[in-house]
Amino acid sequence: MAEIKNYTLNFGPQHPAAHGVLRLVLELDGEVVQRADPHIGLLHRATEKLAESKTYIQSLPYMDRLDYVSMMANEQAYCLAIEKLLQVDVPLRAQYIRVLFAEITRLLNHLLWLGAHGFDCGAMNILIYCFREREALFDMYEAVSGARMHAAYFRPGGVYRDLPDTMPQYQVSKIRNAKAIAQLNENRQGSLLDFIDDFCKNFPGQVDEYETLLTNNRIWKQRTVGIAVVSPERALNLGFSGPMLRGSGIAWDLRKKQPYDAYGLVDFDIPVGKTGDCYDRYLVRVAEMRQSNRIMKQCVDWLRANPGPVITDDHKVAPPSRESMKSNMEELIHHFKLFTEGFHVPPGEAYAAVEHPKGEFGIYIVSDGANKPYRLKIRPPGFVHLAGMDELTRGHMIADAVAIIGTMDIVFGEIDR
Repeated sequence: MAEIKNYTLNFGPQHPAAHGVLRLVLELDGEVVQRADPHIGLLHRATEKLAESKTYIQSLPYMDRLDYVSMMANEQAYCLAIEKLLQVDVPLRAQYIRVLFAEITRLLNHLLWLGAHGFDCGAMNILIYCFREREALFDMYEAVSGARMHAAYFRPGGVYRDLPDTMPQYQVSKIRNAKAIAQLNENRQGSLLDFIDDFCKNFPGQVDEYETLLTNNRIWKQRTVGIAVVSPERALNLGFSGPMLRGSGIAWDLRKKQPYDAYGLVDFDIPVGKTGDCYDRYLVRVAEMRQSNRIMKQCVDWLRANPGPVITDDHKVAPPSRESMKSNMEELIHHFKLFTEGFHVPPGEAYAAVEHPKGEFGIYIVSDGANKPYRLKIRPPGFVHLAGMDELTRGHMIADAVAIIGTMDIVFGEIDR
């Protein structure tokens, strides 16, 4: 009698639950996964190599395009690494603005993760709920940088410009009458800080709505409880970070343990899980959204009370104001040199890591004293988490492989780089 062999199945690269261009080769015994082999590199864009032929400031917009749902978090790590080499002081107001937008970015990331992960596991409604709030967060990005996603707002030495005093207004159109528009513009009458403050007041109630949909939902728990359990020791050995590590019960958060920018000046807690399964990682991320909201509120209160500069006054690194550039020869030269040739970074090497929404995102720069990096290396959290895919998936069903990809919160821009 013929021996029954395991069969191999291609999952992706165009699979709707692959969260990017992931090709998984699954070896199956019936519906049980015996082996999962991730094939990556289908979105490789040579960001690290391109950086060697671009000035430091020209490489900054590439950072937005790595993890394209956590744009400013990537910029923050890049700027911190350059500032380490340049030994530039960042004004305190700029540090608070960075923290504010890093947390807005965390919410953007977690909301997309929650909507997509729920959708992958069969919960249709949650995606619409999450996108409702993401729309307001994109408006904050747009108000400050002009772009809804790829902002290029953080700069070495601070941020591109101060927060605006007005918010863009909706206009009357064929679709909406004046009454509907007035309702939409209700919380846009003041400054950007007023708009963020209003968002922070409403957001905890909106998180409660997500939890009503999922947290005690029988089907959701059947899909996530006891799936892909990672022990604390194993999570450390696999190099996990962020919610993947905290879900296993290890309270490691770079914002607390190695504070950067103004994180040492704000108050928040680190949520941790107990069992290290998909459900615990879900609870950790939902709790993180509440903590992010808390940090944002503190930043808004501080920024209201403390005006000041938002970028370094060293004009070898940051451009002078338009006014002084047009009335002072020396400033004009600074401006010209900065935009034609960029700034020269002293020889040396630096590594800067931030608590990215997905885990530890690090930038390692080697400088030879030129206006371009000699070498740039990116440490993405998703790459490390995907390496654990085989171990996490073994013994589970095909349907669980989808839940496991979802719990890792993978975006391929940063994995393939």
